[in-house]
Amino acid sequence: MREHEYALLGAMNRAHVGRYLGLVSASVSAFIVYVLLSAVDIVHRWGWNVNLTPSLLSLAGAATVFTALYWLFDRFAWKWRFLKLVVKVPDIAGQWSCEGQTLNHDGTLGQSWQATITILQSWDRIRVLLKTNQSSSNSISAALICDDADAYRLLYHYRNDPKIGEVDLKSHLGFGELVFARDLQTADGEYFNGHGRNTFGTMKLKRA
Repeated sequence: MREHEYALLGAMNRAHVGRYLGLVSASVSAFIVYVLLSAVDIVHRWGWNVNLTPSLLSLAGAATVFTALYWLFDRFAWKWRFLKLVVKVPDIAGQWSCEGQTLNHDGTLGQSWQATITILQSWDRIRVLLKTNQSSSNSISAALICDDADAYRLLYHYRNDPKIGEVDLKSHLGFGELVFARDLQTADGEYFNGHGRNTFGTMKLKRA
């Protein structure tokens, strides 16, 4: 499976980011065209016959610059320290060790389990992959909430598929909620499953 879009609440509006990138792109494009035309003018003074074709100038257009800047922002720039203070989106990507605890319907403790959680994240896409010795799950949809009073909260919907040979397990859908500490080194969470496995419990995460 691949990364999917995720909702972003409490952080900078993505539309505002696109607007700012558009303004920067227009300015950068104008500067590049100015530099190119100035360079051609200087070359002409030296007696060289050099011309800029429309197709070449189009490569420096605002649309091209915007595409390049958005790719840079989506993959890297939003994680830079000074920009993180503006966009207010936590970087939760990486590997996490998970200690899970199933709870019985009467509130008593059930089975404990261990897993490795890998989170892939860019500015507009995310994927939560959980692997145990018996199965793996991938997120289908997600929302990231940035709350000044309650740190960072990740809500995600996932599909779990057992490994071959696990005859007692069935594919199922579930929902998870993780609350990350402000230092982004630990998280506490809860989950519940349905559509094939009616279980629920708690999770404790720590950066691997």
